[in-house]
Amino acid sequence: MKKYSVISLFTGCGGLDLGFVGGFTFLNKFYPKNNFEMVWANDIDKASCQTFRKNFGHEIVCGDITQLLNGNHSPSLLEEPLPKHADVVLGGFPCQDFSHAGKRRGFTSKRGLLYQSMVEVVKKTDPLIFVAENVKGLMTMDDGDALKIIIKDFEELGYDVVYKLLTAADYGVPQIRERVIIVGTKKNIVSKFKYPKPTLNKESWVTLKRAIGDMENIKEGEVDNHFWSKAKMFPGTQGNTIVSPNKPGPTMRTEHHGNIEWHWNEARRLSAREAARIQSFPDNFIFYPSTSAAYKQIGNAVPPVMAWHIAKSVESLLNKHYSTD
Repeated sequence: MKKYSVISLFTGCGGLDLGFVGGFTFLNKFYPKNNFEMVWANDIDKASCQTFRKNFGHEIVCGDITQLLNGNHSPSLLEEPLPKHADVVLGGFPCQDFSHAGKRRGFTSKRGLLYQSMVEVVKKTDPLIFVAENVKGLMTMDDGDALKIIIKDFEELGYDVVYKLLTAADYGVPQIRERVIIVGTKKNIVSKFKYPKPTLNKESWVTLKRAIGDMENIKEGEVDNHFWSKAKMFPGTQGNTIVSPNKPGPTMRTEHHGNIEWHWNEARRLSAREAARIQSFPDNFIFYPSTSAAYKQIGNAVPPVMAWHIAKSVESLLNKHYSTD
């Protein structure tokens, strides 16, 4: 069967990409390989690019996508030119400026306008499907007008666009993380996208005890990325809460400045490896080059297990399209 080609934008360390590629194990469950092939990836963060290369064994263009698209880029970015076509375009365009936890600057900031680069790539490469991910706050930014503008810009390229708020815990991720998943399908060519049904209900969500309980007494540094922030407790501020072993974890954040939540034993903060588990990364996925960089990459990522379920729905739709050509 045809391998579906994938362009990845705002790739980060590759959480969304890992879900689409598949072939990993999380909490003793194997998530088989999907029929997708990464053909081009881009991110501006050097540490994230290092992590991506090490784990995927695939090149990633490390640089500013806006400069790349405008032709105003360094010679090194010419080594991996943007393909003329791909079946799928993925992009978790920067979301901090749409977040309830952030300053909510939205379209008034440079980062808030980076979705336009994804629109431009979709225009240039004409995929059958694109998948974009963002924070829940995007739905209420400017009384919902921000999301309407983003959808309109994609629709004008000839796509049927749908969006839905998904909760990662519903798909086996030990984290109560809500994210807007926007999917566009080529109008009159591919059917409208149908979101994957939840695999768990609230009563069966994966708890932190099950997800990271085995790591509680492992000494710092004994396994990869098992190092933790030494920032002191500042009660009442973000991240200075103690997680419960009997519930999924809170959202792993990008901008925590070392203030990641405290372990339920109250002796230390969560380690980067524990945060990665909470995001559903397999233990053999290693983050580079430092603990602070790992925390940032982990918090910025799409949970691979949730991404895997989205990928299966995308693959099913593409299989249907090609079988009826």
